[in-house]
Amino acid sequence: MAVNTIMFDLDGTLLPMDQDEFIKAYFTGLAVKLAPYGYEPKKLMDTIYKGVAAMVANDGSCKNEEAFWRLFTSVYGENAREHEPVFYSFYQNEFQQVAEVCGFNRQAKETIELCKKKGLRVVLATNPLFPSIATESRMCWAGLDKSDFEYFTVYENSSYCKPNPKYYLEIMEKIGVKAEECAMVGNDVSEDMITKDLGMQVFLLTDDLINKKGADISVYPNGSFEQLKEWIKAL
Repeated sequence: MAVNTIMFDLDGTLLPMDQDEFIKAYFTGLAVKLAPYGYEPKKLMDTIYKGVAAMVANDGSCKNEEAFWRLFTSVYGENAREHEPVFYSFYQNEFQQVAEVCGFNRQAKETIELCKKKGLRVVLATNPLFPSIATESRMCWAGLDKSDFEYFTVYENSSYCKPNPKYYLEIMEKIGVKAEECAMVGNDVSEDMITKDLGMQVFLLTDDLINKKGADISVYPNGSFEQLKEWIKAL
């Protein structure tokens, strides 16, 4: 069955970044934003990490947004949800400064345009740990916007996270495709290349490679954007 849909990871793939530097800048900015509302930085960061863990462990019984806030309010009380607009204000404003620790590669846009010229459906399969407003910002930092994608995952519309295979199955169900019709491009061996086990074709972008388990990456088509574009042309 021919591939008609290609999924792309965002962080470290279309948007070059050092994940540790990104997280540091993101958490620092968020802590400063929320400090006036009584959130002690260390406890806040610990709680957000637990909220992320709750989303990663989500079994599909709710959206990731609800999984996060359920954990957050279990620590800070139900009234904490009243501060949700402060989070959104952060993403609209201070979060934009985090772009300074990210890179930019014009080949990201070129690659998306190549896919469209080939008539491929394009999906942004970024781990849905962020609200839409934050994901749309990160798209812009990469020189893209939501119109470049038929569908993109955020914590409001997703019930699973990477590396759970059900995350990818949920995408396929929503857009009406089979695994054999899809390809996945990402930089994280554990989170993105798992799609090969589902029957998808894969490409491992190695510019900002994440390979925490030291897996043999030679088993996957891999390389830089130049190799990726040649691979897409051959699909």
